[in-house]
Amino acid sequence: MLTFVGLGLYDLGDISVKGLECVKCADAVFLEAYTSRLMGTDVPAMEAFFEKEVRVLAREDVEQNPREILDCAAKGRVVVLTGGDPMVSTTHADLRLRAAAAGIETSIIHASSISSAVSGLSGLQNYRFGKSCSVPFPAKGWFPTAPVETIAANLALNLHTLVYLDIQKDRYMRIPEAITILEEMAQKRGIEPPDLYVGIARAGSDHPAVAAGTGAKLKETDFGPPLHILAVPAELHPMEREYLEMFAGL
Repeated sequence: MLTFVGLGLYDLGDISVKGLECVKCADAVFLEAYTSRLMGTDVPAMEAFFEKEVRVLAREDVEQNPREILDCAAKGRVVVLTGGDPMVSTTHADLRLRAAAAGIETSIIHASSISSAVSGLSGLQNYRFGKSCSVPFPAKGWFPTAPVETIAANLALNLHTLVYLDIQKDRYMRIPEAITILEEMAQKRGIEPPDLYVGIARAGSDHPAVAAGTGAKLKETDFGPPLHILAVPAELHPMEREYLEMFAGL
């Protein structure tokens, strides 16, 4: 049996009662920690809270060689913990497909997701979001422009864009850096950069940071520690504008 358990957004208080009971009863517990991370806790705290060993998975352990996970799940009850909601990432959907193909029963215990939290914190209506994108850290000889092209395509359809920011082993992209990168992408592609952004930091914590404004304004805003995420709004509905004025300093 393989169960995907969402941890929610920020710390161990976000896991559901159902998810906690599942972890407590598991024979083996794995943590996928490269697509998202809970900044309000760490692995030792998880092990103390769950009273279980938590084995941390690298990208290749899930995407290329998940044999250890599948072998354990074929023999007993296995939990794969994920930040946010388990099936937001296609990586987890692929692992579930592999398990099902191997005859292993699977299930999902959902949790809060950044995709819904952004709507709640910003007031941007969830049904008005188009395709999302991710801004990666540039590397030598590699500077993709697909994110700004996605934003431009959404804006042409009057749709908001959720912009995920890169997470590496010990490096987290911040909102000002992401905006600078997007502006450089826009210049490279000959596209007008967005004139309005909404930046959100530490969604799910007791003190999230939310600010809306121009790129110049948000690059000067101190959002504090990660994780950070961006939204690029399309034309604002009057209620969206009022919400941003009230809660995000627009």
